[in-house]
Amino acid sequence: MRRVAEGLQYRIDAIVIGASAGGVDALSVLLPALPASLRASVFIVLHLPRERPSLLPEIFARKCALRVKEAEDKELAAPGTVYFAPPDYHLLLDKGPQLALSIDELVHFSRPSIDVLFESAADIYAERLMGIILTGANEDGAAGLASVHRRGGVTIVQEPDSAQVPLMVLSALQRTPVDFVLPLEQIAELLRTLASAEPAESALCQRGK
Repeated sequence: MRRVAEGLQYRIDAIVIGASAGGVDALSVLLPALPASLRASVFIVLHLPRERPSLLPEIFARKCALRVKEAEDKELAAPGTVYFAPPDYHLLLDKGPQLALSIDELVHFSRPSIDVLFESAADIYAERLMGIILTGANEDGAAGLASVHRRGGVTIVQEPDSAQVPLMVLSALQRTPVDFVLPLEQIAELLRTLASAEPAESALCQRGK
């Protein structure tokens, strides 16, 4: 696995991560593994109640080595930055690459939707994209990860037995072949290999301005 992963640093410009039930615990393992020198942008959809503000940027800014912020509409994607989709908005990637927020209809009863993020990111980044599906209780993300696979991106699914709620990862595995099926600690190990030779602008997470 390490030999394969080491080559990814030359092709991964963006990472998309989708999670639902159990996702905070899963991300607490993965996000601290992202190296401070990572140049890829990281985009995350975690299903949360739509009517309440998200505390995810504040929570994870203390846990990782990259800048962490809530995504904003029309914002240019910055390298070495972790973006969380805000509650009740779909997060998409557009040419630029640029972030876009949408209030289109719910997908799999969810807004933000993992499928929406993954499909739009696959259109922009193609083979330079890594998609990761984590624990969750619905089928959101299966179609999106299939889009990442079709465009030549790297696909990773959490090993079902290690998922707090396995329905989301099982749905993704049933939909498309994937490159890696791994428990959280091994996904974290793979992410640690994505360090760039060029250090990120900041080695500390900070709340986005």
